[in-house]
Amino acid sequence: MVRAIVGANWGDEGKGKITDMLAKESDIIIRFQGGSNAGHTIINDYGKFALHLLPSGVFYQHTTSIIGNGVALNIPYLVKEIQSLVDRGVPKPHILVSDRAQILMPYHVLFDTYEEERLAGKSFGSTKSGIAPFYSDKYAKIGFQVSELFDEALLKEKAERVCVQKNVLLEHLYHKPLLDPEEIYKELLSYRDMVEPYVCDVSAYLADAIREGKKILLEGQLGSLKDPDHGIYPMVTSSSTLAAYGAIGAGIPPYEIKDITAVVKAYSSAVGAGDFVSEIFGDEAEELRHRGGDGGEYGATTGRPRRVGWFDAVATRYGCRVQGATEAAFTVLDVLGYLDEIPVCIGYEIDGQVTRDFPTTPKLNKAKPVYTKLPGWKCDIRGIRKYEDLPENCRKYIEFVEKEIEVPIAMVSNGPGRDDIIIRK
Repeated sequence: MVRAIVGANWGDEGKGKITDMLAKESDIIIRFQGGSNAGHTIINDYGKFALHLLPSGVFYQHTTSIIGNGVALNIPYLVKEIQSLVDRGVPKPHILVSDRAQILMPYHVLFDTYEEERLAGKSFGSTKSGIAPFYSDKYAKIGFQVSELFDEALLKEKAERVCVQKNVLLEHLYHKPLLDPEEIYKELLSYRDMVEPYVCDVSAYLADAIREGKKILLEGQLGSLKDPDHGIYPMVTSSSTLAAYGAIGAGIPPYEIKDITAVVKAYSSAVGAGDFVSEIFGDEAEELRHRGGDGGEYGATTGRPRRVGWFDAVATRYGCRVQGATEAAFTVLDVLGYLDEIPVCIGYEIDGQVTRDFPTTPKLNKAKPVYTKLPGWKCDIRGIRKYEDLPENCRKYIEFVEKEIEVPIAMVSNGPGRDDIIIRK
């Protein structure tokens, strides 16, 4: 049985905690896209962790954690992340890396930084982790696949070929130091030694696991609105953030994905640039940001203050639809306990017309939020484990959101801890 856990919005919905919780009942957890450019925050008995490349199942001894072929694999980063867990007393996780995954190179990070510098005020708000240059190279067929690390002649020839192309840009567009093919080749050999213990034909491994009835969890990074096809293009990431891509990025048949859990936040937040209709500013935003998440709304990877706003039903309904969500997990609900009333964006006004449909980017930047207000519950709901024990106004808020997003809310997270969860049938 395969379940995907994905974000319904801009990322930062609290997927790490939900994945960590569901990983407990799983055998295999797979990262299927993205790289170390975004993180998942997890709080458990070992402490508080921000994971970037590793799947959220690494804290359990009975699970296998897999880096799928769709991931931007930063090999030194992976090795460092595994070691950082062990250094903090976590038993060494069982990890497999797809032999078809592609390698994020140091020059991808350089190109990302140089391009953001060149674009200046018109930049895409990149985390400068090398993600866009990495995926550009993958699709231009000049990326390095893990399997190629084990063929030295091929590697040497390819390093020379890639450097010719990169050096033209470095010299004439960016006016930066050139790449040395010999250095790139040596770097790749060192990566081979680091990753060799983990390399596996993941697609074959998963075919066997499915046959044996193993429970498999696909873990997405970011959310629907950062998808390059269906998101707020061009302020998007460079790999598909949708559950459908989980089949491709992990190497399994699409019909095996039976359940799709879209993680939905009780208010909105986003890191980076791009249109965000229900965004709030000033003291109101600072109050929500300060109370939000665990330790406030700051990026797990970048530390950047997240942009925050009220719940956006238009964006979330669309996000759940493109994910094909079969259920929703509603997170950080406890944060809203300080409000007398809670605004919810239920429509967009564009050129004088109100719509409930999420538009394309050129129309999105003209959209103004249409709000309705719901009464707050004015108390702390942490520690509550039964849905019926929640205050009436809190239940009304959940049920209003559920109706708006047109997906059943199966789980409600009311605190940062692993057990702060209400299962709602």
